[in-house]
Amino acid sequence: MDIYTVTRLNREVRSLIEANLSTVWVRGEISNLARPRSGHIYFSLKDEDSQVRCALFRMQGMRLAFAPEDGMEVLAHARPGLYLPRGDFQLIVEHLEQAGEGALRRAFEVLKKKLADQGLFDAAHKKPLPVIPNRIGVITSPSGAAIRDILAVLQRRFPGIPVLIYPVPVQGTEAAPAIARALDVADERRECDVLILARGGGSLEDLWAFNEEIVAHAIHRCAIPIISAIGHEIDVTIADFVADRRAPTPSAAAELVVPDRWEYQRRFDALDHRLLSLMRHHLREQHQALAWLERRLIHPRRRLSDDTQRLDDLMGRLIRCTHTFAAPRRNRLARSMAELYRHDPSARLRVHGAHRRQLAQRLSLAARRYLGEHGSRIASLGRALDAINPRQTLERGYAIVTRQSDGAIVRGPEAVSEGQLLRVRLAKGTLLCSVLRAGAEEAEERQR
Repeated sequence: MDIYTVTRLNREVRSLIEANLSTVWVRGEISNLARPRSGHIYFSLKDEDSQVRCALFRMQGMRLAFAPEDGMEVLAHARPGLYLPRGDFQLIVEHLEQAGEGALRRAFEVLKKKLADQGLFDAAHKKPLPVIPNRIGVITSPSGAAIRDILAVLQRRFPGIPVLIYPVPVQGTEAAPAIARALDVADERRECDVLILARGGGSLEDLWAFNEEIVAHAIHRCAIPIISAIGHEIDVTIADFVADRRAPTPSAAAELVVPDRWEYQRRFDALDHRLLSLMRHHLREQHQALAWLERRLIHPRRRLSDDTQRLDDLMGRLIRCTHTFAAPRRNRLARSMAELYRHDPSARLRVHGAHRRQLAQRLSLAARRYLGEHGSRIASLGRALDAINPRQTLERGYAIVTRQSDGAIVRGPEAVSEGQLLRVRLAKGTLLCSVLRAGAEEAEERQR
């Protein structure tokens, strides 16, 4: 018989639990909540028939979006286990959320990804806010705290700007269609320069109307700039992603939509003072420049008199310079003309012309004498050349015989063979012949 110790039994039971149940989702109501100084949270989850101990350690507890309380219904994502020292079955909680919010958060993430893929969150679609709007539209509940906060801030920062309220329910099943209609109406009427979409704080379920796709598309197609101011700073909705600007609270939205009038007035006064100072400085500089020009300005009659005297002086100097400059040059020109007449080239040209004609006559006589002396010799050489001209030999009945194959001249029968083709050039044309017999004529002469 195998007998277990308590520790061994607890360990094996824990091993069986951990092997068969890794993590589970458990829904239940919180009870017996305890927060020791360690920062861990211990509580029980119960339903109508049972309960189970739970431990939420400090690091996981710091990531909670809410403060757990007794009586709160929650969804716990936990690892089943066994606490060995006491043998207590318990859940080690890794994530805790309020019941009902888990499905909403998953739906939120799905819609967020879908709209992001469609481009509704792109920065290119964001419209700039007017510096000072002529009229502000607020889409919210007319009886909520959000509208009171917005009006109070607007009155404090920039009183006198008209505010148009588009009343809508901000919670419940009818809220999303009503908000979308109000956005379309405001866009169609174009009564306002900017819109504030506002609601006070609440749970994810309370704010769900601002996470509906119909509201997101209405914001996206609206041509008027929209500031979203939904809940508190930690609350983020789909409307915040689509809107042109997001404000953490309705009051912050009012501060975004208008500047501080008194600060604006102070800046305007400072700019006005600076502009006046610049204008005074500019006028002072212009006055000084005008006075300087006035001192330099000369009366036209005095200016004309001075210029006349200066012109007379220049004319006198010009005449004197002309005489001084021209006299020696006239003398030099006269001397040059005399030299030119003395060395007139026409006489020299006449002498050279006669000499040239004499040389031409001598050259002509020498050429005729040379041609006469050498003419007879040239004729004799021509006759000798004609005597040895092959064409003259051919005219006398002779022929030039060449081999057809290589063009060599045939000087005797030993240079050919029977059947070989020969080309015979005559005085008037050529013959193509075939050798029938070589050396036959010499043999026949010997026989005779």
